[in-house]
Amino acid sequence: MPQRALPVPDGLDGVRVDAALAKLLGFSRTFAAEVAATGGVTLDGRALGKSDKLAAGAWLDVFWEERAEAQIVPVAVPDLGIVHDDDDIVVVDKPAGVAAHPSLGWDGPTVLGALAAAGYRIATTGAAERQGVVHRLDVGTSGLMVVAKSERAYVALKRAFKEREVEKIYHAVVQGHPDPLSGTIDAPIGRHPSHSWKFAVTPTGKDSVTHYETLEAFVGASLLEIHLETGRTHQIRVHMAAHRHPCVGDPLYGADPTLSARLGLTRQWLHAHRLAFEHPVTGEWSAFTSPYAPDLARALEILSGD
Repeated sequence: MPQRALPVPDGLDGVRVDAALAKLLGFSRTFAAEVAATGGVTLDGRALGKSDKLAAGAWLDVFWEERAEAQIVPVAVPDLGIVHDDDDIVVVDKPAGVAAHPSLGWDGPTVLGALAAAGYRIATTGAAERQGVVHRLDVGTSGLMVVAKSERAYVALKRAFKEREVEKIYHAVVQGHPDPLSGTIDAPIGRHPSHSWKFAVTPTGKDSVTHYETLEAFVGASLLEIHLETGRTHQIRVHMAAHRHPCVGDPLYGADPTLSARLGLTRQWLHAHRLAFEHPVTGEWSAFTSPYAPDLARALEILSGD
């Protein structure tokens, strides 16, 4: 039976159990509620229900039953944009709240499920629940993803990502003002040494390189353009937090919940803005861009008015 034990971060003080588990462990709120209903959530030894509130610094224990292997379930996602589609690839504009693919503990919408519901045939290479997926975005990150439709595209794109031949440009709003205003963060990332549910800069981690440039400075925050040279899980979130500039709206990595609430954010301000690569079959250079999602655009308007 899987189990996690951890102190409640300051950013989740007063947050409901189901919402907190969604942020901390990647559960859907439905699954989090199920775990709580079976007595699987305790705070300092006291069992909690799904609507109970957490307290910062208290010790949270979570345990749950393994589910059967995740399956791709066709479910339409109306907000999923199709940016490009041909015989070999489909480029989507993923909204926040949608996972790249099914996983245990997540029963919310997925990119693969949305494509299946829309009648797309995806490459069958890869694990059953990740067929066609050559890279991923966090559930709370919006923006561009490419999915392979043919086997030849899957092989070529996996190689291109591995060889760092894909241009991945993100925009992020972080707390504070990075000094210098532009630079490179070269620091290995791995599982957090004491909290397996998150990641951290650690000497034993995988090499991770993030290039950033400040586009605009606001009162207490900055809009950055970020180029990922590598593609580790939570890479931007971890690297910026390690430099004391967490993404706004990201309590898992130390964001100020007061600022997040003022901006109306319920997820990290992080957007996959540009994706460019050599087409896996034609060889043509293909570049795509995505506008900010409405919640991110609104947060920027508020910051600009300060």
